[in-house]
Amino acid sequence: MFAAIGIFVLLGYLIGSVNFAVLVAKKHGVDILKEGSGNPGATNVKRVLGKGPGNLVFALDALKGFVGAGLPHLLLRVDASASASGSDIHFVVCVAGFVGTLLGHCFSCFLKFKGGKGVASTIGGLLVLLPIPILIGATLWGLVFLVSRYVSLASIVLGVSLPLSCFFLKYGQSQFWFAAAIAAFNVWTHRSNIGRLLAGTENCFVKKA
Repeated sequence: MFAAIGIFVLLGYLIGSVNFAVLVAKKHGVDILKEGSGNPGATNVKRVLGKGPGNLVFALDALKGFVGAGLPHLLLRVDASASASGSDIHFVVCVAGFVGTLLGHCFSCFLKFKGGKGVASTIGGLLVLLPIPILIGATLWGLVFLVSRYVSLASIVLGVSLPLSCFFLKYGQSQFWFAAAIAAFNVWTHRSNIGRLLAGTENCFVKKA
């Protein structure tokens, strides 16, 4: 089991380290690391280059998370949803692939260990691991964004909703604590955004007339 965990963490990290924000922006002649907020993620690409490139990066980042979490299911034919206890090997191995992908996205070895916030990759991975909680979280994300126009606030709400959904839907201990760890990591990666939200200086998407 430990060998499988190590292998899928490494594979996930390499997959996650491929930064589509940088690649898509480069195709448009833009260095996304020097534009907008400087963050190599879908939100900054959308802000700098528009809705089309931004949505493309979001979709590709979500696909990274889906592939990272789904590889153990595909290669080892494990059931990612069969995790009645915290010791469930199948769930743990799938989580290992997902965690590796998320770490690669946020700390890419190709970008001197810099990266995006990991929201899209988290959504993609959790569609494999926690499909119902992430669908609830995605709905909340859309509602919060429509009301506030803050992507960061919507993303934080999505993250925090995961362990709450697992708790109220009576998921097992393994899923609950995994979701809680994802929520904590999500808040940590958005710590600078939280500071700007509190200071009233966070960037928001303004509706165009």
